[in-house]
Amino acid sequence: MVDKRAVSRMFYEIGTLLELKGENRFKCIAYQNAARNIEALTVDLEELIKRDELKDVRGIGKTMAENIVEYVQTGRIRFYDELRSSIPEGVIEMLRVHGLGPKKVKLLYEKLKIKSLQELQEAAENEKLRDVTGFGQKTEENILKGIEALRTTSDRQLYPKAKEAADKIVSALKKMREVKRVDVAGSLRRRKEVIGDIDIVVSAQKKDRQKIAAAFVSHAEVANIIGQGDTKASVVLKGGINSDLRIVEDSEYPFALNYFTGSKEHNVEMRTLARKLGWSLNEYEFSKIEGMKSKAPPKCRDESEIYKALGLRYVEPELRENMGEFEASVEDKLPKLLDFKDLRGTFHCHSTYSDGANTLEEMAEACRNLGWSYLGIADHSQIAVYANGLPVEKIREQHKEIDKLNGRFKNFRIFKGTEVDILGDGALDYPDKVLASFEFVVAAIHSRMKMTAQEATERILKAIKNKYVTILGHPTGRLLLSRDGYPVDMVEVINAAADYGKSIEINSHPIRLDLDWRLVKYAK
Repeated sequence: MVDKRAVSRMFYEIGTLLELKGENRFKCIAYQNAARNIEALTVDLEELIKRDELKDVRGIGKTMAENIVEYVQTGRIRFYDELRSSIPEGVIEMLRVHGLGPKKVKLLYEKLKIKSLQELQEAAENEKLRDVTGFGQKTEENILKGIEALRTTSDRQLYPKAKEAADKIVSALKKMREVKRVDVAGSLRRRKEVIGDIDIVVSAQKKDRQKIAAAFVSHAEVANIIGQGDTKASVVLKGGINSDLRIVEDSEYPFALNYFTGSKEHNVEMRTLARKLGWSLNEYEFSKIEGMKSKAPPKCRDESEIYKALGLRYVEPELRENMGEFEASVEDKLPKLLDFKDLRGTFHCHSTYSDGANTLEEMAEACRNLGWSYLGIADHSQIAVYANGLPVEKIREQHKEIDKLNGRFKNFRIFKGTEVDILGDGALDYPDKVLASFEFVVAAIHSRMKMTAQEATERILKAIKNKYVTILGHPTGRLLLSRDGYPVDMVEVINAAADYGKSIEINSHPIRLDLDWRLVKYAK
């Protein structure tokens, strides 16, 4: 099966590279729209080529179809390769600085001949950027902040990207008969939103360790080998993230998995509890502490037996942050984690009426195939021209289509909603008369992000007080590894949501995950 995401990424980058080259804006947008449509496909690209149906995919023209066929047949797209090689790598890297789009990067490259992050930093520090039209002192300051932020996050990855790489390695190790048990550990196993590195723990006999380590460092995902020994190997993966492999005896495996899963704060508390029983706990075992009266520590076959030995119920990896899980475990009040099978539907979804990749019918059928009972459509409001926001007449058209589809479905319903922009003064993008036509309203901020905490909080509070608002969407506006959220007082916002009977979204797009998980307990 061809990786449609690889094709989608190339098409999106082609759009960006064309913009850097000064190509027609519509051509650039066409490639990026096609990238979204490819990502949304539910049929394999090879299958579409066999059926001669590539031309039927919305937004895929003759040239793009030829690009896709070339990738399926050869694993590359020459047009993409030629574009990349025609632009200095440093210029492309400058696009990763928050606030620097293709137009600005092109301007800096042409006017000041800046072609690397280092040159960009030096120019900003020497106040040379402000001489370029559209740049000023504030822009220079923001660019320097963006470069610093980029450098501090360059070796970190979003959860799904890290998981995708880890899954490939773990899958390969599982196929080795020498491997007894294997699993990811660290922040990835705890499902943190941002992953610093990938830890993998394996149990095997001593005689097989070299073979397993060799298989790990020679995996197709590996770009560079940092070190390789009998019990540990370290590499850098192609995506730029570091990965460590630990190989232990099978009797040590539960302890190693628990220790390397963390968090550090959770581990400290675990060791404290063990010490109270007269035991020492490390990454290999329980052992008696000399000079302390205690019973012999148990051997543990899995992690649950480690927790049981300490008088605790098993704590799921996602909860291991020393944020109340130990008290909840003792009191038998650990929460049951939500699972995909618990979902009955989804709200705040965009369709092709605004910037979504699929039609209402396609989305509804996908939800029904999952066994869900509802879908909440919330396309962008009219001010979001960049996202094809809906003017009032388009809302009426959408509502008619939703009514028609709902008339066909049994035990399934599409809810009529909108993602309405919260304007600078806290007012909403649609008047109340229009908002009253929706069954739910998601209010969210997409503009004027540079506010004080007081301004952001007051702006959101005013929106929450509108009687038609149902849900506050992605409340801090953060984009992980890309943009910090505005400095809003979320405790005050949560209190107001409770007072006015509003919901706060946990936007589950991996680049947002907003409301932040650290606030969920308070919100609940």
